[in-house]
Amino acid sequence: MNNTPELARDHLPLVSVCIPTYRGADTIRATLDSVLKQDYPNLEVWVIDDQSPDNTVNVVKSIDDPRVHYVRNERNLGPQGNWDRCLELANGKYYKLLPHDDLLEPGSLREQIDVLEADTTEDIALVFGSRRIIGPGGKELMVRGFSKKGALRIKAEHAARRCVRAGSNLLGEPGNGLVRMSLARKIGHYDAKYPYMVDLDFWFRALQFGDAYYTGTVSSSFRVVRGSWSVAIGQRQHGDFAGFIDKFLHVPELGLKRGDRSLGLLRARVNTYLRMLVYRFVL
Repeated sequence: MNNTPELARDHLPLVSVCIPTYRGADTIRATLDSVLKQDYPNLEVWVIDDQSPDNTVNVVKSIDDPRVHYVRNERNLGPQGNWDRCLELANGKYYKLLPHDDLLEPGSLREQIDVLEADTTEDIALVFGSRRIIGPGGKELMVRGFSKKGALRIKAEHAARRCVRAGSNLLGEPGNGLVRMSLARKIGHYDAKYPYMVDLDFWFRALQFGDAYYTGTVSSSFRVVRGSWSVAIGQRQHGDFAGFIDKFLHVPELGLKRGDRSLGLLRARVNTYLRMLVYRFVL
């Protein structure tokens, strides 16, 4: 249970952490624990269940915390539709989408909120950190970050070009970042036309409205699990990356060039093979 006095919570901005889930019974308790144990109390936590046929509902309802709200869709909407439900239900000043098998690092939510609260001119669109890649049992496989220089503000154009030229998402999975709810609504629904790039697509649309801020600390853990959506679509990485780049190639705020595209596609192809080798080894 959360024992923070109500008065203290009322003086903090509300944060919406939305957890879309399908067949999440095995991992969602750990995911919820990582959110509820944050040292930031003024949370609403939405679990949006996309008609899971497993024990997800009982796991969630066994957690006695008034901040947790469980919703079961009337029909299966698929990943994109379920993520869009998160945007519809969130009421907070700040918004984070956290897949049901990923984790938040202790203290990371407050750290990210503090960055956006200090940005009174709202010139920062996205705050994010490094993330751990963990196996099914939680063993750390690697840590991936944007820079080794520690905390820094990153121009939107630089963040976008770094990601494209690397052929990879250097900003992290959905749970790794935090945005203002007002900006999330301005960005609009998730776009899964290129499924492997759905998270980076959202970040790139956010960067059209401001810079990024990298905390230099580990913010989240991304779990590699057999049967997860990210594993299932991993083989499509190169093709999805090409379509994704073309979508943003002429967006002036991001400053992407044809040379960035060429280098990015080459590296994306290499990344696809490396990722499949890692998945095969881990799973």
